[in-house]
Amino acid sequence: MTVTLPDDLKHFIAEHGLFEGFTRNDSPGYVELWSIEDIPQENTAIEMDVYAPGFLAFAGNGGGEVLAFDANGAVYMIPLIGMGAEQAIKIADSFAEFAGTFELNAE
Repeated sequence: MTVTLPDDLKHFIAEHGLFEGFTRNDSPGYVELWSIEDIPQENTAIEMDVYAPGFLAFAGNGGGEVLAFDANGAVYMIPLIGMGAEQAIKIADSFAEFAGTFELNAE
């Protein structure tokens, strides 16, 4: 199963840049999006394909967890310590839904 980056993530970054800040809810609370170019190497570094196959990490929460997509584009939070697909907690059905919780500065 191949997990690809959803278009809504790409569109968000093109429009708003790389978000780093808080969500309006506690899950995950803090988000630091990775650049599109950095996503493959970050996934290799944390061995996502070994410990959580079927997921593609795209961000961190600054607290020992990554945010990742599944093959359907749903967003999950996965701990780095004890990482495994069975530890994934679904937090949104899509990146657009997830990004709707970001505290964006008024421009």
